[in-house]
Amino acid sequence: MKTLNFVLDVDGVLSTGQFLYSSDGKAYKIFGPHDADGLKLLKDKISISFISADKRGLPISQKRVQDLGFDVTYVCEQDRYQYVEQHFGLKNLIFMGDGLFDVPILRDCSFGIAPANARKEARAAAGFVTESKAGEGAVLDACLEIQKRFFPK
Repeated sequence: MKTLNFVLDVDGVLSTGQFLYSSDGKAYKIFGPHDADGLKLLKDKISISFISADKRGLPISQKRVQDLGFDVTYVCEQDRYQYVEQHFGLKNLIFMGDGLFDVPILRDCSFGIAPANARKEARAAAGFVTESKAGEGAVLDACLEIQKRFFPK
């Protein structure tokens, strides 16, 4: 039975956080190749969920997260703490975020993780900061740390 929940923000964690625009609007996001390996290590051990506050870019995020075998839920920044608390609780929550609105969750959850290039406030609130940047293996770093801390051999 999976008792831990791993909730990840998409933009600035799974992606680089950069948005590539054309004259038609947001067209692309940048995702790295290594994070899928880390998620595969944990998918049978913990519940993994993704959230995003990027409403216009949600179809791009949904495509990437679905390709990884998961779902993403739109949750605006102002509602993030309440949403996470209500749907997952904080006691058994591992949260990975990068922004200012992630700070309270990173601080109050069981184990907070921030990418190396997260906002300084997020890095200060996290219990672990990855060696890699977002979109460049930060999620893999996080998964390896979770495996080491929560599922030692």
